[in-house]
Amino acid sequence: MKHNTIVIGTRKSPLALWQAEFVKAELEQHFPDRQFVLQHIQTTGDKILDSPLSKIGDKGLFTREIEYALLRGDIDLAVHSLKDLPTQTPDGLAISAITKREDTRDVLISKTPTTLLTLPKNAKIATGSLRRRSQVLALRPDLEIHDIRGNLNTRFKKFFESNLDAMLLAFAGVHRLALDVHISEILSHDLILPAVGQGALGIETRDGDTDIISMVQRLNDLETELATKAERSLLRSLEGGCQIPIGAFATFADRDFTLSAFVGSLDGKETLRDSISKSDVTTVAQAEDAGIELAERLRQQGGDKILSAIRNPLH
Repeated sequence: MKHNTIVIGTRKSPLALWQAEFVKAELEQHFPDRQFVLQHIQTTGDKILDSPLSKIGDKGLFTREIEYALLRGDIDLAVHSLKDLPTQTPDGLAISAITKREDTRDVLISKTPTTLLTLPKNAKIATGSLRRRSQVLALRPDLEIHDIRGNLNTRFKKFFESNLDAMLLAFAGVHRLALDVHISEILSHDLILPAVGQGALGIETRDGDTDIISMVQRLNDLETELATKAERSLLRSLEGGCQIPIGAFATFADRDFTLSAFVGSLDGKETLRDSISKSDVTTVAQAEDAGIELAERLRQQGGDKILSAIRNPLH
């Protein structure tokens, strides 16, 4: 069925709106005869701002209500930060396009010029991510980690009104909202591996809606798709979510594919890091197999024990 007015579902935070507007502009360029409109939807993660993400549930905190709207037919497609999308897509829905990803690194925001490794001893550093917490404490066990929640603009406001020394965020969001001036350091992957799918947008559609699917596939970037599907396959194999400190990054160079991953305890005292390289990875199945293989290697190196202790802290 051909849609003349296409409704794009999105969260209403400034970053989510930037992402949705970006996709809307791209689609308008490809399909000038169609009309595209945004519909704002509030998610559970947007409503509960006084608790750490890891304490208020697991998967789908920033996507579930949007996916319900898509299943009901209230919207025709949804734009998400790919890192917010659970690795299991609900029945009836599909991720039909993944956009070319932005720089995947994390950044340090601080009130005075510094780096993660040169922050003063016992400095207070804010993050809402267990992945960042684990990797930072592995590097700097002296640092005090403080939880911070809210959309990007809210976090900046909270940070500059606090006695915190630094804050960790994704470069992609900071850059998209033109807040680069506050970046003290862009953290290399050698220091901190990003979240699965970081920097990419996932466009979700209904299964079988061939008109919408064929439209959004014009925005799909194959290299990003293969990389992020390898990362998501690894995360799915390790059964990770918001509550699990897992980082991963896949990259291509001249058809050679490398996937690196991190698993760590909440206090950063136990960490595992490994990578896998393949040549001639050209299909999603090959990329996903690499993710499964690396996940299995991490398990055998003690990843299962680390993850089990996080999931069952009383045992």
